[in-house]
Amino acid sequence: MATSDRPEPEQLIDDARTADGSALGRLLELYRNYLRLLARLEIGRRLQKKVDDSDLVQEVFLEAHRHFGQFRGTTEAELMGWLRQILAGVVANLLRRYYGTKQRNVRLERELADDLGRSSQALGGNLAGRESSPSERAVRREQAVLLADALGRLPPAYQDVIILSHLEGLAFPEVARRMGRSVDSVKNLWARALARLRRSLREKP
Repeated sequence: MATSDRPEPEQLIDDARTADGSALGRLLELYRNYLRLLARLEIGRRLQKKVDDSDLVQEVFLEAHRHFGQFRGTTEAELMGWLRQILAGVVANLLRRYYGTKQRNVRLERELADDLGRSSQALGGNLAGRESSPSERAVRREQAVLLADALGRLPPAYQDVIILSHLEGLAFPEVARRMGRSVDSVKNLWARALARLRRSLREKP
């Protein structure tokens, strides 16, 4: 890969367009945790049945490989928006299969894309708090992706309590019910998880 001052994703976008087949794979891997988290949130809102979010992300990656030539953006933010559009289509297909409908629902896909955009904004908003002042790397990368990666490094219970309370917006009693814990236990877990998340964001190079 040629040396460049461009942020890594934007350089990989360029490389993927110049017939470097491995570059597209490396590019998409940067967004695995981000897309898994968005898929989990969307499925949690719409289906009681458990669905493997990893399978949905693999479908997104397959579609991205097939249609990368149609992507016209040059920035990480534009790529994230494009991937969310693909994820919206994948989730819409899942819902169509689940409810036994055959016709494509463009309105549902738009609604899903809007939902995914709002989830991304919430993830990249004030979740990390003031302690996670932007590093040089954070300035060069989208905060939502860095946060999704940091969440992915936490133990499962820590991930659950943060996702349920911050991203799904549930009150502690409902979080406690979902997790099968007492309210006091959930509050203590939440405090430890948030501190760990913020520390992970500060320490990650």
